[in-house]
Amino acid sequence: MKVAVLGAGAIGAYVGAALHRAGVEVHLIARGEHLRAIRHAGVRVLTPRGDFTAHPHATDDPTEVGPVDHVFLGLKANSYASAGPMIKPLLHETTSIIAAQNGIPWWYFHGLKGPHEGYRIESVDPGGAVTAALPLHRAIGCVVYAATEIEEPGVIRHLEGTRFSIGEPDGKMSMRCTAFSEAAVAGGLKCPVERDLRRDVWIKLMGNIAFNPISALARATMAGICRHDGARELVVAMMRETVEVARRVGCDPGISIERRLRGAEKAGEHKTSTLQDLEKGKPLELDVLLAAVVELADLTGAEVPTLRAIHAVSDLLNANLVRAG
Repeated sequence: MKVAVLGAGAIGAYVGAALHRAGVEVHLIARGEHLRAIRHAGVRVLTPRGDFTAHPHATDDPTEVGPVDHVFLGLKANSYASAGPMIKPLLHETTSIIAAQNGIPWWYFHGLKGPHEGYRIESVDPGGAVTAALPLHRAIGCVVYAATEIEEPGVIRHLEGTRFSIGEPDGKMSMRCTAFSEAAVAGGLKCPVERDLRRDVWIKLMGNIAFNPISALARATMAGICRHDGARELVVAMMRETVEVARRVGCDPGISIERRLRGAEKAGEHKTSTLQDLEKGKPLELDVLLAAVVELADLTGAEVPTLRAIHAVSDLLNANLVRAG
């Protein structure tokens, strides 16, 4: 098996190192000091499960890699539309694209029977630009239940979780999913193949849709939000509205809001990826989290006043950040 990790940051390098440890031919596509450190000393993973170092090939030029069996996308979703030129050299006829993203994916209504089958979510796939870069027939969904960070260039700190749930948009148990899952498990990860990955999408989103923008607006950690009574009530309201939208597009997350909150509290003084991006002056990954769900609320007639309000102010924050950058 040959795998390219496009966007070998905290999650991508962690997955790439695990796959390499399992004997997979792995190519990390990275840049800057991180790339130079990996070329010099490999990827060092610091984890409670036992530190290890992997030495996969690393480059900033996909043409050095050539066609692969799987492209694992570690990019932020707001980079997908412009990723076409980087992905094209990695593709052969049956190459899959495994997108480890937060929020609502561009493939969400692909292969989903029902009244919205084939609907393109404009806020996620503006003008079809993401679909043009990442063809739907190549898409494998991936929901990440792991927390990692780049401690220093070439060094990944694994904080918690090893689960990377994957699945076909049409719910089939494909050979390509099974093969990738087996390799990931051999490398020490949990990688179940789900028939209904959309349920995982919504379970993860229940937390992201609330904690990510609030953390950026308030400069607060996960635990800090949970400790504040008013902020906690805001999270509950956002989760409740999100579950309603999920049900209206045919998916019941099947998890209580209190249980989802308890899971978030366990993260402790963790900064969300959105807060980390804000502190680095990077654009915020909000379209797939908030704008997409507001768009689906419009599509289905769901009332989401809290989501609309938080979306408005966080979108303003992002617009100011983009102008300043």
